[in-house]
Amino acid sequence: MLELKIHKHLLECGTDEAGRGCLSGPVTAAAVILPDDFSHPFLTDSKQLSEKKRLQLKEIIEAEAICYSVTHVMMEEIDKINILNASILAMHRSIKKLTTQPEFIAIDGNRFKPFGKIPYECVIKGDGKYLHIAAASILAKTARDAYMEDLHEKFPAYNWKQNKGYPTKQHRAAICEHGTTPFHRMSFKLLPEQLRLDV
Repeated sequence: MLELKIHKHLLECGTDEAGRGCLSGPVTAAAVILPDDFSHPFLTDSKQLSEKKRLQLKEIIEAEAICYSVTHVMMEEIDKINILNASILAMHRSIKKLTTQPEFIAIDGNRFKPFGKIPYECVIKGDGKYLHIAAASILAKTARDAYMEDLHEKFPAYNWKQNKGYPTKQHRAAICEHGTTPFHRMSFKLLPEQLRLDV
């Protein structure tokens, strides 16, 4: 069972992102404030859960959270400011959209930039340690997956419905065969050197 939060007596939000290592699509972050009496036996890092479990937990989190928000930062911004800054920006925007502002921010990972004057702590593998970070990881992952599944309808050759934009062999083969789309991150190494594509 994960801990609820870092500071028992503060209104604390957890935040996490999804899609940082993808070749296409947005990087997506969520921020969540859970009530102090929240618990769930299956809630953990979204990567450890099946898609079915993630979707079930998404509904529970959205129904029971004090507040939550999700933000996509698109390819153009990722290419302009780099993926780390885009990930942090997505988290900042999610925190800003919360209807109740937190007194403390818990972040998954080891990099963050101050959000106003609100104190914060980075927690490596925090989505496997704290419920609010795990909840944010699930909301970010499910929102991004849904976005990529919608995009799949327009660009079925890349099989985003299955790979969600991650660098699978099939995804790279499709880039090689069909070229890139407006949804590819042009600042990323889309193909290994031996398969370089002139764009």
